[in-house]
Amino acid sequence: MKPIYHWALRIIPAFILLQTLFFKFTGSAESVYIFETMRIEPWGRYSSGLAELIAAILLLIPKTSPFGALIASGVMMGSILSHLTMLGIEVMGDGGLLFGMAWVVLICSLIIIVVDRKQLLESALLKKINGHS
Repeated sequence: MKPIYHWALRIIPAFILLQTLFFKFTGSAESVYIFETMRIEPWGRYSSGLAELIAAILLLIPKTSPFGALIASGVMMGSILSHLTMLGIEVMGDGGLLFGMAWVVLICSLIIIVVDRKQLLESALLKKINGHS
């Protein structure tokens, strides 16, 4: 059984990812602004929302949480890079909240990847072995 911190490391980023989906999928002004600024509205908003939904679901399932963490970390690296290069730390007067939440999700996801690296490696090895059978 995993320690309590492992549950927190999964629930916190999943919660953040799930609560932002409402804004992405309903086309909130802030979400539209972000993706218009990056010139990928609306398909970028929907595809990132879908990736975040998949990551959140995988994070909440113990056997798949490292795979959700991989997806979440990739999406959050893109988000952080977008903030640093196009959007700025603060978006539409949010005081840097979205930027900070992206960091929280990234850090939790990276810790999960490190802690569960054995599970990720075993899965990759099994796929490789089964692919050559």
